Amino acid sequence: QAQLVESGGGLVQPGESLRLSCTASGFLLDNYAIGWFRQAPGKEREAVSCLSNSDDSTYYADSVKGRFAISYDNAKNTVHLQMDKMKPEDTADYYCAAHGLTTAQSICIDVPGDDMDHWGKGTLVTVSS
Repeated sequence: QAQLVESGGGLVQPGESLRLSCTASGFLLDNYAIGWFRQAPGKEREAVSCLSNSDDSTYYADSVKGRFAISYDNAKNTVHLQMDKMKPEDTADYYCAAHGLTTAQSICIDVPGDDMDHWGKGTLVTVSS
């Protein structure tokens, strides 16, 4: 069974760091673009950062650019999201998703959620003093 599983969420203080992981099983992320999305209660889902293994492209939302970094670990079939200098407004459920034959910008901006090939179930990130 193909699936994505997020891990690494938790409670951190403003200014601190957290690293999320998205591990694929049943398929190889080498053939996919991967995106990190987040959704806070009462708000729409927003794209955070995306990566494509077809051309090594990346995309970052303006709100996280310079603070977050997405990376791919081929050996572990895992995509990470390193989150530094975290802010309370980063608080949300974080989801990863995968789609084949897609650029980083496309999966973050253009691909409808229902068209994703795989979604994880999410991990909660809370930034609070």
